[in-house]
Amino acid sequence: MIAKGTPPENWPALVLNADYRPLSYYPLSLWNWQATIKAVFLERVNIVDSYDRKIHSPSFEIQLPSVVALKTYVRPALYPAFTRFNVFLRDRFSCQYCGDLDDLTFDHLIPRSKGGRTRWDNVVTACSPCNLKKGARDARTIGMLPMQAPYRPTVYELHRNGRAFPPNFLHQSWIDYLYWDTELEE
Repeated sequence: MIAKGTPPENWPALVLNADYRPLSYYPLSLWNWQATIKAVFLERVNIVDSYDRKIHSPSFEIQLPSVVALKTYVRPALYPAFTRFNVFLRDRFSCQYCGDLDDLTFDHLIPRSKGGRTRWDNVVTACSPCNLKKGARDARTIGMLPMQAPYRPTVYELHRNGRAFPPNFLHQSWIDYLYWDTELEE
């Protein structure tokens, strides 16, 4: 299939659950145009809105979907996977020791060398200088306590935090399905 105009890789589709809520907010649930068209042909999604761009083959033409909704509801997980990115998102992309927003790493409150485990309740976001300052010492014994105690967040908490960090691109057709506090830039 060939797209007319701008390359189709620049035309992702927002994927909504069957209840018309995004599958995830951060990262935003997007499919590339090929996955979206495949799901349309397999009748797994309904097209909710489309771009002003078409793709075509010798025998078929369709507008590129900009928003699709799954036909079958996918029950969201209550708790997210433990990943570096999700720790940063829980901690709102700020060092939990000094509040800095740059050069972020994650830090074990009880160092791994002292038996600390890599889990939600022992890991916080830290900037490199604070992480180096703390080193392999226990955060409590040196009085370097995080601003917020680490905890296992729910998916809903990460979605809420993610809305404060909207992606660089939001297509106009997505706005009705997202609850961002920012204005759309054209």
